[in-house]
Amino acid sequence: MTIHFQPMVSPEACPALVLNADFRPLSYYPLSLWSWQDAIKAVFLDRVNIVSEYDKMVRSPNFEMKLPSVVSLKTYIKPTRQPAFTRFNVFLRDRFSCQYCSSHEDLTFDHVIPRSKGGLTTWENVVAACSPCNLRKSDRLPHEVQMWPAHRPFQPSVNDLHQNGRLFPPNYLHESWVDYLYWDSELEP
Repeated sequence: MTIHFQPMVSPEACPALVLNADFRPLSYYPLSLWSWQDAIKAVFLDRVNIVSEYDKMVRSPNFEMKLPSVVSLKTYIKPTRQPAFTRFNVFLRDRFSCQYCSSHEDLTFDHVIPRSKGGLTTWENVVAACSPCNLRKSDRLPHEVQMWPAHRPFQPSVNDLHQNGRLFPPNYLHESWVDYLYWDSELEP
C-alpha cells in the first residue's frame, strides 16, 4: 500500500507520542516518539489505540486517515527497574552538568577514583565532567587535587532519570502531548 502526504507537509513534522497502556510516556528523555509511518503501522497491526490526531491526513486509493499525534500501547510494558549504565544516563543523572565546575559544555565522564588506582566503571564511581576538569583531575584522587563532585555518584532509578528528563523538555511539543508530559513550561508557537 502506498501512502501519500498532502502537499507541503513534511512527515517528520508529525511524530506520534507513544504512551504505555497506563497512559504514561514510555520514556521522557529521550521522549518516546515514533515516526508517522511507525505509528500507522502499529495502528494497522492493532498494537496501539489512537488517543489524539493531527489535522493532517494520509491517503491511499483504499483509505484515508488523520495522522496519530498520541498513541497508547494496547499491552502494558513493564518498565525496567534499573536503568542501563550508559554515558547518556550518567549525564542525565548529573543533569548534563560537570560535577566539578557546573559547566554544561564539552561533557565527558570521570572516574572519581581513577581506574589506574583501582576505580571501577560503576554508577557509584563515575560522574559527568567537562573536558577541562577531567584533564585537570587526570588520574589523581579527589583529595590530591581538591576536586570533589558536587553530588555523590549513585545508581539512579528509572524514576530518577525520568524526573531529570522532565527538566529538559524537547524543542517541540505538540499541544496534544501536554496532558501526558507534566512539564510546566509554555508551549512554543
